[in-house]
Amino acid sequence: MSAMFKRFKREPLLPILIVLVMLCLVVFIVYPLLQILKSSFVGSAGEVGMQGYQRVLSGGGLLQSLVNSLILAVLTSTLSTAIAYVFAYTFAYVKVPFKKLFNGIAILPVISPPFVIALSAMLLFGKQGLITKNLLGLENANIYGLHGLVLVQTLSFFPIAFLTLSGLLRSISPSLEEASQNMGASRLKTFLSVTLPLSVPGIANAFLLVFVQSLADFGNPMTIGGNYSTVAREIYLQAVGSYNLQAGAALAMILLTVTIIVYILQNFWVGKKSYVTVTGKPTGQRRMIESGAVKQGLFAFCMIMSLAVIAFYALVPVGSFIKLWGINNSLTLDHYKYVFSIGQKAIKDTLTLAIVATPIAGLLGMIIAFLIVRKRFFGKKALEVISMLSIAVPGTVIGIGYILAFNKAPLALTGTGMIIVAAFVVRSMPVGIRSGIAALQQIDPSIEEAATNLGAGGSKVFTSVVLPLIKSAFFSGLVNSFVKSMTAMSAVIFLISAKYNLITASILAQVEAGRIGVASAYCTILILIMIVALALINLLVKWMGGKERSV
Repeated sequence: MSAMFKRFKREPLLPILIVLVMLCLVVFIVYPLLQILKSSFVGSAGEVGMQGYQRVLSGGGLLQSLVNSLILAVLTSTLSTAIAYVFAYTFAYVKVPFKKLFNGIAILPVISPPFVIALSAMLLFGKQGLITKNLLGLENANIYGLHGLVLVQTLSFFPIAFLTLSGLLRSISPSLEEASQNMGASRLKTFLSVTLPLSVPGIANAFLLVFVQSLADFGNPMTIGGNYSTVAREIYLQAVGSYNLQAGAALAMILLTVTIIVYILQNFWVGKKSYVTVTGKPTGQRRMIESGAVKQGLFAFCMIMSLAVIAFYALVPVGSFIKLWGINNSLTLDHYKYVFSIGQKAIKDTLTLAIVATPIAGLLGMIIAFLIVRKRFFGKKALEVISMLSIAVPGTVIGIGYILAFNKAPLALTGTGMIIVAAFVVRSMPVGIRSGIAALQQIDPSIEEAATNLGAGGSKVFTSVVLPLIKSAFFSGLVNSFVKSMTAMSAVIFLISAKYNLITASILAQVEAGRIGVASAYCTILILIMIVALALINLLVKWMGGKERSV
């Protein structure tokens, strides 16, 4: 304890910084969640009781939405993980062309709005669908419901599982597989007895990641769910449609409990299992599969899936130029005229709020990472847990928490831009923290100690030494924050007002009104903004790197 006080005396700004950071986390993460917990036990007349939970668990629509969400999450996670494993195995073990294409597919869901695939599914398989009506001649085709959601979520989320599995499969030591084959085992036997068992932690991790994404998904069920109710959608309808905040809060607490349990399983059960294959001993290169039916089959599967995903994403820009899809297929710019006239406020508001939130989330993420890795103080573990908590909290839960927590003095933020910026920061910050922690763990603390010994204060060390050394992680956090803010849906749908509107909310409103062309135009503009922003940030990173080398 005395050592800590000596450190605080040497760095007087450090305790102030720790208190300010902890205060922000408590106000914008812990307090809203406590308000949800409180509201789940308090009725509209102020009476305390279990009526909210009884209504959810006693049967009927609310319990069915929970069951529906779990069924959907299991189906989507299973299919997504299986497809992702085939992709990752092909990437790591098979010599095929177009590997950059397969890898690029993983980036598409990151830069796209949350329901681009759902829009494309409607254009392809809806009542006026290109495939269902024009090619197959089907009348009254129905893409809405469980089958549509499984299709859309699988195509949206399998790249997330692929990113998890591809690194794991590439890191498996070839020597173990070679030893198996040298003992006379066939490639299939080696796969079943060596490769697959070593992949178990990655498979479980990918499954749980997609499971949480599916449970928390709001945009797709609202767009293409039809009569198939899900928890995330029902929370919104209870809070906004039925004005039953107690039932909405109870449902939110149940969803939060499920996602946190899954998050704990992912991090503390799967993550603790040891399947070490990289030991530091030299190993040869992996012998890639260069011919045969296995290569042809895997290549064909990956190409078909890649082309399907690309087709789904390409169809939205096409749909934005069609007058009335399936009825009047003439080309038009009317949808863009609408967006840039009546709808331009949503674009301006989204850009403004995302630009404000991005540096706050990026810098706060690096500061928290620095405190976690480099500093020792009372409450450090609590700071780490709270700062990473929003990864496990679904967006709809944060949204309902914010309208409950910030609708009266002294924190009357409802209807302001600040509450939307806060939601953006809370949702995007954990990825920046993780990047910062990973970068700082690779940097020798003696570099910072040298600066301190030369008389530099804590803030000077952070801005002049630490931040330049972790700039790649910092810019990674900025990119993630901007992308997340521009495409945010589930949390901010509760927070928009007449003063501030967002592109994603406008897209949802246009889909609900049946104006698919305008929704497609919004999506196209949003994707273009993302691509331009990512290119500019990439150029900035390269320019800064070149500037440093020339010094």
